[in-house]
Amino acid sequence: MAGTLYLVGTPIGNLGDISARALETLAAADFIAAEDTRVSIKLLNHYGIKKPLVSYYEHNREESGAKILSRLIAGETCALVTDAGMPAISDPGEALVALCAEAGIETLVIPGACAAVSALALSALPTGRFTFEGFLSVSRKSRAEHLQSLKSETRTMIFYEAPHKLVRTLTDMLEAFGDRRVSLSRELTKLHEETFRTTLSGALARYGASETAPRGEFVLVLEGAEVRDEEVTLETAIAIARGYIAGGMSARDAVRAAAEETGFPKNELYNALRD
Repeated sequence: MAGTLYLVGTPIGNLGDISARALETLAAADFIAAEDTRVSIKLLNHYGIKKPLVSYYEHNREESGAKILSRLIAGETCALVTDAGMPAISDPGEALVALCAEAGIETLVIPGACAAVSALALSALPTGRFTFEGFLSVSRKSRAEHLQSLKSETRTMIFYEAPHKLVRTLTDMLEAFGDRRVSLSRELTKLHEETFRTTLSGALARYGASETAPRGEFVLVLEGAEVRDEEVTLETAIAIARGYIAGGMSARDAVRAAAEETGFPKNELYNALRD
């Protein structure tokens, strides 16, 4: 009989944020697959859990994943953990879950902390609908394409970012989205936990002008685009502007009035009116 893969959520900072069920699962598993065994051994030692550890991370996931799958097929149970938070979320564990699904291996989840959801809850931005975007690419072209694809996204957006790339990311976001509200959380659940709620320009003023480089991994929660009335299309907005012009308004004043009435940007209306 095949074994079971357990996705075990672990603390994102404070070791006290682990559930009793997670500890029971780690202690009962035949072996534990960890993103970084040096990180996971600290957690296991803290709770007196002694289990065989195998390395499973981005650059060995194909080779290590195949070995883990073979052991699962042979009947062993495996607890998968990541350095912090939920395995398979912005994590190579997603590939192992896919392998197990294809092979018919039972996979169960032991919920735990998630930096994205924690930061969203702290953001004071709308939480009813959101999209998780993870890390932006280091490629300038890919980053620009990614951000441009989200320009009209009305849901709250969540990004992860490393401290040394924070200023560049804020700059790119301001250029792509304009000056929207943003919440920046770092060191979540740790001693120096901080959430800074501001705008993109305000964040740049704080972190871009600082002589000290930002510290800690950041979660950026960004305001979505303004929701427009579904019944108001660009064509409708242009027709409204033309109506104002026909009534004697200058094109400039007509565009301004139509923009205020419909929510469309003035430049977009003015350019469309000239076409």
